[in-house]
Amino acid sequence: MTTVWRPRVRIPVPNIDDADVDEKRTDESTTKGTKRKRAPPTKGPCEHGVKQRSKCKVCSACPHGRRRHKCKECGGAGICEHGRVRSQCKECGGASICGHGRIRYRCKECGGGSFCEHGRRRTTCKECGGSAFCEHGRQRSKCKECGGSQICEHGRQRHRCKECR
Repeated sequence: MTTVWRPRVRIPVPNIDDADVDEKRTDESTTKGTKRKRAPPTKGPCEHGVKQRSKCKVCSACPHGRRRHKCKECGGAGICEHGRVRSQCKECGGASICGHGRIRYRCKECGGGSFCEHGRRRTTCKECGGSAFCEHGRQRSKCKECGGSQICEHGRQRHRCKECR
């Protein structure tokens, strides 16, 4: 067991109304001192219920309604000199860029996280139950029954509809 050295610091108290000095000394040794004032908490959830205060759009918002860190107009720290997201900028050597010059999680050669065991994107792999497929077994964006975004008001695929062009 290690020994911790704690100095015995005593605060000099002026003699008021001929008080007994020994009496004061016994009181001093039992008191611990003044409690430090703490700054308001910066970590943990904010008053708006967002888990991380730095990700709250109200607490860390800029005048443009974005997060200050990611706002180009405010000169956010997350934006590089080229006007891109700093971590994903190839010219700046961002941390999210792999050795092949791609975004790390999208690089198949580096074993990026967005690829499944079948070598496909996780979201578009039917065997892995990707989120791009609906309950009918079709791609969600192209499913009529689910009201996919690629289906026009005439019930056809947008790029094939002559009326919507």
